Amino acid sequence: MSYERNLKYFIDKQIIYRRDHINDKPTEIYDWGCFFENGTYECYRMFQSKAKITTYKSLKWHLLTLWYLNPKMDQDDLEHMSKYMCVKSNGFVTFTINEHALKNIIYEVSMCDLEKPPKNKLRKIIFKDYSGLTTEEKMSIVGKMIGKSKKIHEDDIYQCMLDINELGKKITITSLAGLLNCSARTIHRNMSNELKKEKELLNQQL
Repeated sequence: MSYERNLKYFIDKQIIYRRDHINDKPTEIYDWGCFFENGTYECYRMFQSKAKITTYKSLKWHLLTLWYLNPKMDQDDLEHMSKYMCVKSNGFVTFTINEHALKNIIYEVSMCDLEKPPKNKLRKIIFKDYSGLTTEEKMSIVGKMIGKSKKIHEDDIYQCMLDINELGKKITITSLAGLLNCSARTIHRNMSNELKKEKELLNQQL
C-alpha cells in the first residue's frame, strides 16, 4: 500500500528541508528562476518529487542533509524526526527499517562533520516557488536551457527524470531524448547504472 507523504511534522517543528543556492552566482536570472551554466551543488529541494526513500543509503543521505540544514537540531530532535520518517504510513519510506540499523544510522549521522555539505546532485535550473508554471512548461524550459549546452551530462538527465516523474508520466529513454533534444544513444551513453536504477524506481512509484 502506498501512502501520501505527510509533512505536517516538518511544518510544525519548523524543520528546513529545502534551501536554494547561497554563494554560487546564477549565469542568468529569469522571472521563473535561475540558470547555472556549470550547475550548483548548493540547492537542496527535498521531498519535491513523489519519489520515496527505498534504501538504507538513501535514508542516511536524507537524515544527514536534514541534520546539515538544521544546525539548531539536537540529537534528540534528530532521533524523533528519524523515527517519524521511518513509519511507512507517514509516506517517506517504502520499506520497514530494522530498529537496530536505524539507531546505527542516527549515530553515524550525528557524528558527521556539519561544516562539510552532504553530497548533492548538481542542478542547472532552479525554479522559483509559486512560479505559476505548469510541469509541462517547466519541462519545456528545462529542454530549451539544457539544450544550449554542447554536451549532455548525467545531472541534466536526472533533472529531466524528476520533471517527468512529477508530471506523473513514465520515464523512457525516448522521452528523455526528446526533452534534451538528443539521440537515444546519447542518453544511454550518459546514464550510469545508478541512474538507470533510479529511473526504474521512479517508474515503479507512479
